[in-house]
Amino acid sequence: MSQRIGIYPGTFDPITNGHTDIIRRALHVVDRLVIGVARNDAKGPLFSTDERVAIVRDEVAELANGNGARIDVMPFDILLMSFAESVGASVIVRGLRAVSDFEYEFQMAGMNARLNPNIETVFLMASDRFQFISSRFVKEIGALGGDVSHFVSPRVAERLVARFNGTRPPPRRRK
Repeated sequence: MSQRIGIYPGTFDPITNGHTDIIRRALHVVDRLVIGVARNDAKGPLFSTDERVAIVRDEVAELANGNGARIDVMPFDILLMSFAESVGASVIVRGLRAVSDFEYEFQMAGMNARLNPNIETVFLMASDRFQFISSRFVKEIGALGGDVSHFVSPRVAERLVARFNGTRPPPRRRK
């Protein structure tokens, strides 16, 4: 019997507790999980692709709990379906936080199915305690000096503080 390989693609800028929740749960669906870190410079990422790959690898090492051999982290800058084919994936894992995510993800799944009908898209709903977390909001909170420790691991929080340290504008004074 062949191994079911899944791919969990994203920019992971930064990886959040919601992402790690989906990774843990995806391991119940696939035999091997490839976490594809998309280059996507158009989004203006806070961390470089190499930094994001390293951060995700650190997070996976912490959560692997004996599953480390089942998880790979790889950067990619090609069409998702081409990347999925190159790693032998038969499943694309996507996390959904809210109904607003569904329309975009549904359209993407339809397009991907047209490109390769042999690769299925599987949607995993975010656990209720992670549904509101997004990398974009985490970056905004971190950039403004807020506490991101509820949304990311201590390692990621430390990297965010280091990245933003000294880059915040001084507080505005009221006249």
